[in-house]
Amino acid sequence: MLTLLRSAFVALTLTGLAACAPSQARPVTGVAAPEFAGIDNWLNSSPLTMQQLRGKVVLVDFWTYSCINCIHTLPHVQQWYQKYENQGWVVVGVHTPEYAYERDTNKVRDAIRHFGLTYPVAQDNRYATWKAYDNLYWPAFYLVDKSGKIVYTHFGEGDYDKTEAAIKAQLAAQQ
Repeated sequence: MLTLLRSAFVALTLTGLAACAPSQARPVTGVAAPEFAGIDNWLNSSPLTMQQLRGKVVLVDFWTYSCINCIHTLPHVQQWYQKYENQGWVVVGVHTPEYAYERDTNKVRDAIRHFGLTYPVAQDNRYATWKAYDNLYWPAFYLVDKSGKIVYTHFGEGDYDKTEAAIKAQLAAQQ
Protein backbone atom coordinates (compact mmCIF):
# COMPACT_ATOMS: atom_id res chain seq x y z
CA MET A 1 0.00 0.00 0.00
CA LEU A 2 2.82 2.40 0.89
CA THR A 3 4.47 1.71 -2.48
CA LEU A 4 1.20 2.49 -4.27
CA LEU A 5 0.85 5.78 -2.37
CA ARG A 6 4.44 6.75 -3.19
CA SER A 7 3.89 5.97 -6.87
CA ALA A 8 0.70 8.02 -6.91
CA PHE A 9 2.45 10.94 -5.19
CA VAL A 10 5.35 10.86 -7.65
CA ALA A 11 2.97 10.70 -10.61
CA LEU A 12 0.92 13.65 -9.34
CA THR A 13 4.03 15.65 -8.56
CA LEU A 14 5.53 15.08 -12.00
CA THR A 15 2.22 15.90 -13.68
CA GLY A 16 2.02 19.13 -11.70
CA LEU A 17 5.59 20.06 -12.55
CA ALA A 18 5.04 19.40 -16.23
CA ALA A 19 1.92 21.55 -16.21
CA CYS A 20 3.82 24.45 -14.64
CA ALA A 21 6.98 24.22 -16.70
CA PRO A 22 8.05 27.62 -18.10
CA SER A 23 8.52 26.03 -21.51
CA GLN A 24 4.72 25.65 -21.58
CA ALA A 25 4.12 29.35 -20.94
CA ARG A 26 2.48 31.47 -23.58
CA PRO A 27 4.46 34.72 -23.67
CA VAL A 28 2.40 37.87 -23.66
CA THR A 29 3.66 40.55 -26.03
CA GLY A 30 2.15 43.50 -27.85
CA VAL A 31 -0.06 44.57 -24.94
CA ALA A 32 0.32 47.51 -22.61
CA ALA A 33 2.33 46.72 -19.50
CA PRO A 34 0.10 46.83 -16.43
CA GLU A 35 0.73 49.39 -13.72
CA PHE A 36 2.46 48.34 -10.53
CA ALA A 37 -0.41 47.53 -8.18
CA GLY A 38 -0.70 46.87 -4.45
CA ILE A 39 2.98 47.42 -3.77
CA ASP A 40 3.72 47.16 -0.05
CA ASN A 41 7.13 48.87 -0.16
CA TRP A 42 9.52 50.36 -2.68
CA LEU A 43 13.15 49.58 -1.97
CA ASN A 44 16.10 51.38 -3.62
CA SER A 45 13.61 53.88 -5.08
CA SER A 46 10.63 56.07 -4.47
CA PRO A 47 7.38 54.65 -5.91
CA LEU A 48 7.35 54.26 -9.69
CA THR A 49 4.56 53.94 -12.22
CA MET A 50 4.63 52.56 -15.74
CA GLN A 51 3.16 55.88 -16.86
CA GLN A 52 6.13 57.84 -15.52
CA LEU A 53 8.53 55.32 -17.11
CA ARG A 54 7.15 55.96 -20.62
CA GLY A 55 9.96 56.85 -22.97
CA LYS A 56 12.29 54.39 -21.25
CA VAL A 57 12.90 50.70 -21.86
CA VAL A 58 11.86 48.79 -18.73
CA LEU A 59 12.60 45.29 -17.54
CA VAL A 60 10.05 44.04 -15.02
CA ASP A 61 11.70 41.14 -13.23
CA PHE A 62 9.53 38.94 -10.99
CA TRP A 63 11.70 37.22 -8.40
CA THR A 64 11.87 36.05 -4.82
CA TYR A 65 14.99 35.86 -2.70
CA SER A 66 15.02 32.16 -1.83
CA CYS A 67 14.33 30.86 -5.35
CA ILE A 68 17.56 29.35 -6.68
CA ASN A 69 16.56 30.05 -10.28
CA CYS A 70 15.97 33.72 -9.38
CA ILE A 71 19.30 33.88 -7.57
CA HIS A 72 21.03 32.67 -10.73
CA THR A 73 19.45 35.45 -12.83
CA LEU A 74 20.13 38.36 -10.44
CA PRO A 75 23.80 38.92 -11.44
CA HIS A 76 22.74 39.20 -15.09
CA VAL A 77 19.95 41.66 -14.28
CA GLN A 78 22.28 43.78 -12.12
CA GLN A 79 24.92 43.76 -14.86
CA TRP A 80 22.38 44.91 -17.48
CA TYR A 81 21.16 47.62 -15.13
CA GLN A 82 24.67 49.00 -14.64
CA LYS A 83 25.55 48.67 -18.31
CA TYR A 84 22.47 50.43 -19.75
CA GLU A 85 21.11 52.63 -16.95
CA ASN A 86 22.41 55.81 -18.64
CA GLN A 87 20.79 54.88 -21.97
CA GLY A 88 17.10 55.18 -21.06
CA TRP A 89 16.93 51.80 -19.33
CA VAL A 90 15.22 50.92 -16.05
CA VAL A 91 14.93 47.65 -14.17
CA VAL A 92 12.12 47.15 -11.69
CA GLY A 93 12.49 44.02 -9.62
CA VAL A 94 9.11 42.85 -8.38
CA HIS A 95 9.74 40.75 -5.29
CA THR A 96 6.72 38.46 -4.99
CA PRO A 97 7.08 35.93 -2.16
CA GLU A 98 6.67 32.24 -2.79
CA TYR A 99 6.65 31.47 0.94
CA ALA A 100 5.24 33.40 3.92
CA TYR A 101 8.68 34.10 5.43
CA GLU A 102 9.66 35.97 2.24
CA ARG A 103 7.12 38.71 3.05
CA ASP A 104 9.37 40.24 5.71
CA THR A 105 10.66 43.59 4.40
CA ASN A 106 13.86 43.39 6.44
CA LYS A 107 14.69 40.02 4.88
CA VAL A 108 14.01 41.43 1.40
CA ARG A 109 16.31 44.39 2.21
CA ASP A 110 18.97 41.96 3.43
CA ALA A 111 18.67 39.96 0.21
CA ILE A 112 18.95 43.12 -1.91
CA ARG A 113 22.12 44.03 -0.02
CA HIS A 114 23.47 40.46 -0.17
CA PHE A 115 22.98 40.20 -3.94
CA GLY A 116 24.23 43.76 -4.56
CA LEU A 117 21.06 44.96 -6.27
CA THR A 118 21.00 48.70 -6.91
CA TYR A 119 17.90 48.96 -9.07
CA PRO A 120 14.35 49.65 -7.77
CA VAL A 121 12.55 46.74 -6.11
CA ALA A 122 8.80 46.68 -5.52
CA GLN A 123 7.61 44.41 -2.72
CA ASP A 124 4.46 42.69 -4.02
CA ASN A 125 3.37 40.71 -0.95
CA ARG A 126 -0.29 40.56 -2.00
CA TYR A 127 0.48 39.42 -5.57
CA ALA A 128 -1.37 42.41 -7.03
CA THR A 129 1.26 43.20 -9.67
CA TRP A 130 1.88 39.48 -10.23
CA LYS A 131 -1.83 39.05 -10.99
CA ALA A 132 -1.96 42.20 -13.15
CA TYR A 133 0.73 40.62 -15.36
CA ASP A 134 -1.01 37.25 -15.17
CA ASN A 135 2.39 35.89 -14.20
CA LEU A 136 2.95 32.27 -13.18
CA TYR A 137 6.72 31.92 -12.75
CA TRP A 138 9.83 32.87 -10.80
CA PRO A 139 11.87 34.28 -12.38
CA ALA A 140 9.98 36.04 -15.14
CA PHE A 141 11.19 38.89 -17.36
CA TYR A 142 8.82 41.30 -19.11
CA LEU A 143 10.61 43.76 -21.39
CA VAL A 144 8.58 46.91 -21.98
CA ASP A 145 9.30 49.25 -24.89
CA LYS A 146 9.39 53.05 -24.78
CA SER A 147 5.67 53.28 -25.58
CA GLY A 148 4.75 51.03 -22.63
CA LYS A 149 4.07 47.77 -24.50
CA ILE A 150 5.44 44.37 -23.53
CA VAL A 151 7.71 43.31 -26.39
CA TYR A 152 9.58 40.34 -24.96
CA THR A 153 9.10 37.81 -22.18
CA HIS A 154 11.30 35.12 -20.74
CA PHE A 155 10.48 32.63 -17.98
CA GLY A 156 13.13 30.79 -15.98
CA GLU A 157 16.89 30.89 -16.30
CA GLY A 158 19.00 31.09 -19.42
CA ASP A 159 18.85 32.79 -22.81
CA TYR A 160 20.80 35.71 -21.34
CA ASP A 161 22.30 36.63 -24.73
CA LYS A 162 18.85 36.60 -26.32
CA THR A 163 17.43 38.77 -23.53
CA GLU A 164 20.30 41.23 -23.78
CA ALA A 165 19.87 41.38 -27.57
CA ALA A 166 16.19 42.28 -27.02
CA ILE A 167 17.23 45.00 -24.56
CA LYS A 168 19.75 46.45 -27.03
CA ALA A 169 17.20 46.36 -29.85
CA GLN A 170 14.67 48.27 -27.77
CA LEU A 171 17.22 50.84 -26.63
CA ALA A 172 18.20 51.42 -30.28
CA ALA A 173 14.59 51.63 -31.51
CA GLN A 174 13.27 55.03 -32.55
CA GLN A 175 9.75 55.62 -31.23
